[in-house]
Amino acid sequence: MKDLKNTCRIAVVQAAPVMFDKAASTEKAVSLIQEAAKEKAELIVFPELFIPCYPVGMTFGFSVGKRNEAGRKDWKRYYDNSVVVPGPETDLLAKAAKEANAWVSIGVSERVEETATLYNTNLFFSPEGEIIVHKKLKPTGSERVVWGDAQKDYFPVAETPWGVMGSLICWESYMPLARVALYDKGLTLYISPNTNDNPEWQATIQHIAIEGHCYFINCDMYFTKEMYPDDLHCPDEIAKLNDIVCRGGSCIIDPYGHYETEPVWDKEAIIYADLDMQKVPASRMEFDGSGHYARPDVLELIVHEK
Repeated sequence: MKDLKNTCRIAVVQAAPVMFDKAASTEKAVSLIQEAAKEKAELIVFPELFIPCYPVGMTFGFSVGKRNEAGRKDWKRYYDNSVVVPGPETDLLAKAAKEANAWVSIGVSERVEETATLYNTNLFFSPEGEIIVHKKLKPTGSERVVWGDAQKDYFPVAETPWGVMGSLICWESYMPLARVALYDKGLTLYISPNTNDNPEWQATIQHIAIEGHCYFINCDMYFTKEMYPDDLHCPDEIAKLNDIVCRGGSCIIDPYGHYETEPVWDKEAIIYADLDMQKVPASRMEFDGSGHYARPDVLELIVHEK
């Protein structure tokens, strides 16, 4: 492992998007990047699908073998507010990252112009404004009627002053071989943008931090029922939701599986921490799952990256 910068000043942004509005959500993200920059953050992390939102509870008119036109109108609205990469929204985010002199991670609904397919995507922006793109391998459950499977470049990573940084989105982290594909790249910072406020998720993220002996950055979303636009075509679906649709639970787990920062629930917040990056190599003294604790003569993972 390369020598690591001793500390990483991180900001984990637990915030609500401006739902179904990519311009306003991008503006809010830029403002939050600027706020974190004032606190000297070097790495700023946002949740899954921050632009334009994670539409919990909506079916978009899909049922087995059928669709309806009201749902199609809501889907088209979501499509129109999804982000082309690169495009005007990513230009603004790249500019904000450069001005903050920080790495930025943010989840977006990506719209591919050539095919009209949407992807659940996480973007890394370097302090130079460069973009690294990770599309979700397998959308979960009924997410599959909204977003497609990633088709290439499955496990991109960033070389940062704190080591290798990669991301898996929400339930991608329940795919054991996907985790190993990242571990094998020497991961020190595991970025997890998600919308996962169930209590058992906390046990999952502690396990992954121990398994990978890396920092697990759990960036969850907070939003409420009243934040949905009033003119969606599915008022009955929205009415069934809890007042707080996603409670958050964002936190940071250290390479030993301990809470570096405790989970934050039921509010927007920016969580700041100064990570001791020397914990990562130190923690691997007794366990390095891709090194001395591996048996490549017995177990082999083949990854088709392209």
